[in-house]
Amino acid sequence: MHSDTTTRTTGIEDNRDLISADRVTGTNVYDADGTKIGSIDSVMLTKHGGKVAYAIMSFGGFLGIGEKYHPLPWQSLDYDTDLGGYRVPMAGSQLRDAPNYDRDSLDRDDWSSTTEDYYGRPGVFQDSRSYSAADRL
Repeated sequence: MHSDTTTRTTGIEDNRDLISADRVTGTNVYDADGTKIGSIDSVMLTKHGGKVAYAIMSFGGFLGIGEKYHPLPWQSLDYDTDLGGYRVPMAGSQLRDAPNYDRDSLDRDDWSSTTEDYYGRPGVFQDSRSYSAADRL
C-alpha cells in the first residue's frame, strides 16, 4: 500500500513527497506477507545524477556481529503506511537468499551487476539516465 502520507513511530504525519535519507535509515523492511525481515541501513546514490539506486537492508547478526547487508533495488520498495515500513514484493526466503555483503564490501566492490542479476531487472548503474520513480515492479 503506497501513500504520500507517512506516519513514523513518533506519530507525526509527513505529507511531503520527499524524505530525508536519515529518516529512511532504520525503517523496517517487510516481505510480501508483511513479516519483518530487516531494516534500512543506508541508501546508495548514483554519483552522476544523484538518483537513489539501492537501499541497503541489514539482516541478522547481533550488536553488529554477523550482520549481513542486502542491496535492494530502490524501485522494489513500497512504503506501507499500515506497517510503518517498506514492503518488498518477494518472499522472505528469496530476500534472505539474495546477494549479501559485509560492510566493507559495499563501498569497495562492484556488486551491482550481481545484485541486479538476482532480482532480474536492468541495472540502474547501467543506464541511470532512464531511471524514474515510475520504474516499479
